[in-house]
Amino acid sequence: MADLSFYISPLSEEIRDQGRAQGRAQGRAQGRAQGRAEARAENILLVLGARGIGVTDRIREQVIACTDSERSRRWLVRAVTATTAEEIFGTEERPGR
Repeated sequence: MADLSFYISPLSEEIRDQGRAQGRAQGRAQGRAQGRAEARAENILLVLGARGIGVTDRIREQVIACTDSERSRRWLVRAVTATTAEEIFGTEERPGR
């Protein structure tokens, strides 16, 4: 029979605890990043709606699906002064590309 004492030793418990702590920390960081992305998307759509700028379903989906924080920040800044959705999203960021 194999010696399984390592798996119940204090050292193995410490290693498992460290792995759990790392996993929780990574999960929290991912959750915060996702929360910020969702908040940016909501803010972009809120600003556009308040300014009366029409948003197609495709653009709405694009904004919500965006995971690039720099891109979504640019969109938010542009949303404050733009008069059309095209000014915000431009040709390089047109839905479907």
